[in-house]
Amino acid sequence: MKTFAELGFPGRLIAVEGLDGSGKSTQIYLLKRWLELQGLKVFFSEWNSSELVKNATSKGKKRELLSPTTFSLIHATDFADRYERQLVPLLRGGYIVLCDRYIFTAFARDTVRGCPSEWVRGIYDFAAMPDLVFFFKAPLETSLQRILDGRPQLKYFEAGMDLRLSSDPYESFRIFQGRILEQYLAMSTDFKFLVIDASQPIEAQQNIVRDLIASKLDLNKYMKLKHSKKP
Repeated sequence: MKTFAELGFPGRLIAVEGLDGSGKSTQIYLLKRWLELQGLKVFFSEWNSSELVKNATSKGKKRELLSPTTFSLIHATDFADRYERQLVPLLRGGYIVLCDRYIFTAFARDTVRGCPSEWVRGIYDFAAMPDLVFFFKAPLETSLQRILDGRPQLKYFEAGMDLRLSSDPYESFRIFQGRILEQYLAMSTDFKFLVIDASQPIEAQQNIVRDLIASKLDLNKYMKLKHSKKP
């Protein structure tokens, strides 16, 4: 699978991956603001956010109706809708597209939920590879504590409760997210993840991310066009 650069797209896609509570969403938000302040053309997209699909996904989760296969297919539909209607057109337009999770989230989660790895990857074979993928590697206990610092309890699917791993949501989280971490680590070499130590201070992580992007992309290519003033 080729990257967008290898396919000749003028724009570039940067994705972040990590466990729930790894801090990746904070990092991509800070990155977005940094790029925007430099006057660059930037678009942000997050997992499971298609207007066409997310209501159905939400209802299915609330009623606990989603089997592993259904769960996988509905997220693939969400991704395909955003890919065709947002990501590809903007990349053709020379934007830097930032994705909070990309197809690797499905590769990890759906496989852990019992879907065959080859089948899951086949569903997404229409998608090009990101030009850069940052993986924020955080210890399980750190991720769990960060989530609980923001809200009183874990979400049902976030903790993997649908898999009946444990009746204790915290123990279920540790088992489920631990298995997802194993999937990510197995993918990190094949897909050339840029692994960031997510236990570092937020500012330190962000500086590493910015330095890597500045060294790998010619950011001047993605400046917004400035209208010249008429004399």
